[in-house]
Amino acid sequence: MTRTCAGLLVCMLLAAGLLLGCSRSKEDLIQKSRGAGTRVELERALGKPSDISKLGPVEQWTYKASNGDVVFLIVGDKVTMQATTSPDEKKDQK
Repeated sequence: MTRTCAGLLVCMLLAAGLLLGCSRSKEDLIQKSRGAGTRVELERALGKPSDISKLGPVEQWTYKASNGDVVFLIVGDKVTMQATTSPDEKKDQK
């Protein structure tokens, strides 16, 4: 019985985490990331990214938001650029 309750609790926490992760808006993410000039500062401000893509020394960190994505380019240890996408733009790319 306690195993079932523990499993159910874990599932509920995971579902809540997914909902909370998507409840942040692009504007919230951008505001929280202001002043983050390194990968450590960015991760401290926003947490782990939803996706990381790498090409040589360049990393693209993508954070999912309720109204699209916020993408940061990181070269070496420096955050060099940010961009946003909307849900409509994702559909156009497919």
